[in-house]
Amino acid sequence: MPLPLPRWIAHRGGGALAPENTLAGIRLAARLGFTAVEFDVMLSQDGTPVLIHDETLERTTSVCGRVADTPDAVLFSLDAGGGEHIPSLAEAAALCRQYGLLANVEIKPATGYEVLTGEVVAREVAVLWRDAPTPPLLSSFSHEALEVARQVAPALPRGLLYEKVPDDWQTTFQRLGAYSLHCRADRLSNEVLALAREGQVPVLAYTVNDSLAAQLLFGRGVASLFTDRLDLFAPETSLYKSLHLGG
Repeated sequence: MPLPLPRWIAHRGGGALAPENTLAGIRLAARLGFTAVEFDVMLSQDGTPVLIHDETLERTTSVCGRVADTPDAVLFSLDAGGGEHIPSLAEAAALCRQYGLLANVEIKPATGYEVLTGEVVAREVAVLWRDAPTPPLLSSFSHEALEVARQVAPALPRGLLYEKVPDDWQTTFQRLGAYSLHCRADRLSNEVLALAREGQVPVLAYTVNDSLAAQLLFGRGVASLFTDRLDLFAPETSLYKSLHLGG
C-alpha cells in the first residue's frame, strides 16, 4: 500500500529547533505544519525501545555511558535538552497518533543488538499503531534488523537505509521486501534514481537544509527530504511555497 509520503520530513523529531528525538520536537514539527517526523529508536538495558540516536549518552545528555547498559530508571530521569526527557517509543507513538503524523521509525541498534532491536521495535510498532489508518515506515542501516522486522511484522513498510547506495541494492531491497530507499542526499547517483523510478521505488534523501539542493533533488525525482531546518521548510513559509507551487 503506497504511503502518503510528504515532500518534507522533520529529522529527529524537531530538527535543529528542539532537542533531538524528544516529544518537544515532535510537538514543534506538528505545530509548524509538518505531517511526518523521523526519529531513532534503540533499546535500554531493560529492553525498552527509547528515542535516542547515539549508542552513548554524552552528546545528548549530561552523563556518560552506553544506552544498552543503562536501566530505564536512570535513562528516563536524564535531561535530553531543555528539560526534556528521553521518550519511550510508546510516548512518541501516542503523540504522533494524536497529531496525525506519519512516523519514520529508524531502528538504531547498538552494536551486537541488531536482531533483538529489530524484533522488539517491529513488534511494539505493530501493537502501538495496530488500528491506525496509516502505518509507520520502519527504516534501518541494519539489514539484520530489517530482516527480523519483516518476520515479526510483515505488514509494516520498510525502508532500506544507506549512506551511499551500493550497486547490488536491488537484490537486498527485494530480499527484505522493502518499500522505500533512503540515502544521503549528496551521494545519490542518477543511476540509482533511474533504477528506483523504473521499479516505482520511492527515494527519500537526508539531510537537506538548503533550498537550492532541495529544488535540484525534487527535480531529479526524489520523493521526500529529511530536514533539520523546520523554520525554512514548514508548509506555511514562502520558501516552501516557492519550491512546491512554482512561486
